[in-house]
This record gives sequence, structure tokens and C-alpha cells, in this order.
Amino acid sequence: MSEDSDVTEIQASSLRSDIGYQEKVLQGVSRTFALTIPELPNALQLVVGNAYLLCRIADTIEDEPALTSAQKRDFSERFIRVVAGRDDAQSFARDLGCLLSASSSGSEHDLIRNSARIIHVSHSFHPAQIDALHRCVKIMARGMAKFQQSATLDGLKDLSEHDRYCYCVAGVVGEMLTQLFCIYSSDVKTHQDELFELAVSFGQGLQMTNILKDMWEDRNRGVCWLPRDVFETVDCNLSSISATEINPRFSEGVTELVKIAYGHLHSAIRYTLSIPARQTGIRNHCMMALSMALLTLRRIYANPNFKSAREVKISRRSVWTVYILTKFGVRSNAALKVLFRCFAFGLPEVNIQQNIERSSSKTAQLNWSTTRWSERKLNVESWRNAMITNNLFLQFSTIHEWFENGSTTGSAARILRRSGTRNWHSRNSFGEIWRTDLCEAWNCSQ
Repeated sequence: MSEDSDVTEIQASSLRSDIGYQEKVLQGVSRTFALTIPELPNALQLVVGNAYLLCRIADTIEDEPALTSAQKRDFSERFIRVVAGRDDAQSFARDLGCLLSASSSGSEHDLIRNSARIIHVSHSFHPAQIDALHRCVKIMARGMAKFQQSATLDGLKDLSEHDRYCYCVAGVVGEMLTQLFCIYSSDVKTHQDELFELAVSFGQGLQMTNILKDMWEDRNRGVCWLPRDVFETVDCNLSSISATEINPRFSEGVTELVKIAYGHLHSAIRYTLSIPARQTGIRNHCMMALSMALLTLRRIYANPNFKSAREVKISRRSVWTVYILTKFGVRSNAALKVLFRCFAFGLPEVNIQQNIERSSSKTAQLNWSTTRWSERKLNVESWRNAMITNNLFLQFSTIHEWFENGSTTGSAARILRRSGTRNWHSRNSFGEIWRTDLCEAWNCSQ
């Protein structure tokens, strides 16, 4: 009996150590997710953080230039078996780790060397959660390996192939997260049909933003994930573009992709609003991710001739703004809609319905207009509430501009205190956010 309890304690201690490593390495591989994952309920933070790191391992295999296409395919298949518990995690980590080049970051080297510890945490979850993780990794790893085999600087064949690529690397993540959210909460599960309808489009909106932001860095690695047909329409050949030249036709193609990505982010806000208001952690997590994507799209749209991701990367003040305003308005659908308007201000008109139909197996029944968001009549109970909502848009827009221009936190705080947002957050909650969470947001964004 004593020996059994000793073994159990050793196993528990080992798991705690691996969980501690997971929390530490997450800070190194992604500052954005290190900011948004802690917003989730405690019961979700561990499994979602683990899911992100599993995806990051698969992504590291895809991005490693020292690996041949055959090696990437073989390691992807091994990783799928490791996650399923059918292959040895230690040997996988050792074999892959010794082949990584300096192109992979120090954090990625560390993650691969210790991937067995991440797998140990994965296998500690509920069977339904493990199934969700395994399905995601299997689709992602096989999909990325397949696309890597035919990757060239000519781009993907057309928008349909671009959609399939985005599904493999991001849409399936949206489905996995939705499944994890539904396992966690019966409230969320009540809305699962609508959430699954929008999950793929949500993921594609985020992925398309990243593809546009990183397109020149991808070209330096010898790959291009842009759809050729969009650029052929404006008489632009992707194989001949260069970061050193300004090409108005290429800019037209980029602008068209911005519109498509923006349409998918309309699905993201609908997804977020479909989460019950009491699930503030999940709503925060989703809203922060889509808001930062919106601000990035705005920068790309304003400067389609950018030459590196650094030129369109959002500032720390923008991250700060997203963090505090999302926390402040998370309980109110009206407030989140206003924030969406604020962060998307200046982006072009989009056709939301068309994007949903392309990225989903079924046609979503949209309640929102398929034209410009600002032209939609707010569905509020009274004229008074509509006036409050419009006032909030002006207040949030002002705060965002002040943060971007380096205003003092005291000035922003005075605006927020006068805001009608006190209807959905107590003053004590605001005080706690301002003192603690805002400082955390600033530190994580550096």
C-alpha cells in the first residue's frame, strides 16, 4: 500500500513539473497566446495551452528548412502517433531535436527537446479532450506536410486551395477549441451548432491575417501561401514579385485578400457573441484574438506595399488598448459590437455570407448585414440604448487613438470612469483590471 502511494506521489510530482514547464515555455513561443490563454477559466487554461504547444510542434516541423519534404512527412506521422500514445515521445524529441537548424528559435529548440513533457500533460486529460487534441493534430500535421510537398513561390492554385490550407492550419483549431469549450460548459454546448458553423471561418480570418503579415518572410523561406487566381485577376504574377519593388497590381490583390479576411473576422465576432455572457473568460480569449487581428488588417490595408512583418505589427499600446477595453466590455454584446466597429474602422466593405459559405459545410443563417458593419442598425431595445451604444463607440475610438498616440493612463482612466460601461462592470472590477491586468498586458506585450 505504501509503495503504491509513493509511486502515485512520484507520478503526480512529475506531472506538476511538466505542467510548470508548459506554462514557462508558452511565454517563450508566443507572447500573444501567453496573454490570451490566462483569460480562460482555470479548467480550460491547461488543455488549451497544451493544444497550442502541440500545434506549435507541428508548425515547427513544417517551417524547419533543414528538413526535406520526406522528413517532414515522416516526422509529422510520428508526431500523430506520439499524440495518440502509439509511439515513443522521447525518441521523437531526440530524433527531431538533433535535426533542427538555427532557423528555428531558441524557444522552439527547447520545446522540441522537451516535447515528451508536453505529451505527458496531454495524456493526463479527459479522453474526450484527448480525442479533440488528436483529431486536430492529425488533420493539421498531415495537411501541412501535403502542402509543403508542393509549396513554391508561385503561390497556391486558387482561393479554394487557399481555403483548404487555412482549414488545415487554423480552421481545424477553431473546431478543436469549440469542442473543448463545449466539453467544459453545458451553457456553451447549448450553442454548439452555431459555434461549429462559425469556427472554421473564425480560424481562417486569423490565419489569413497572419499569412498577409508574414508573406515576405515566407518568401524568404521559399514558400508562398497566397492564392494565385486573386492576383491573376489584377494581372499580377506572384512568381515575379519582389519586396524591393512597389507593384500597384500586387497591392490590389493584397487589398482583396484583406477584404476576404475581414469578412471572416465578422464570423469571429458572431462566434464570440454566441458564447454566453457569463463565460467571460472564453469571450475575452476570443475577442482579444480577433481584435488584434483587426488592428493588424487595418495596418496592412493602410500600407499594402509593406516589406516586412515588422512594418504592420501592432504596437504594444494597441495590445494594451485591446486588453483593457475587452476586459471592460466583455459582459455586454453591445459593447463588444462597438469594440469591433472601433477596431475595424476604415476597413473596406465585405460580403460576409460568401465567406461563411466557402469555409463551412452548411450555410449560416446570418442576422447581420452582408455589407459594411457601420451601416447595420443596432438591435437594441430602445432609442436610449442605441444612443448609449453610439456614445461608447466614440469613447472607445477616442481611447484607442489616445493610447496609440502615447497618452497618459490617467487621461484614459478618466474617460473610462465617465463611460456608460459601468452598466456591465462594477467600479471595483474596473479598479482591479486597471491595477493588475493592465500591467500584465503591458509586460506580456513587450
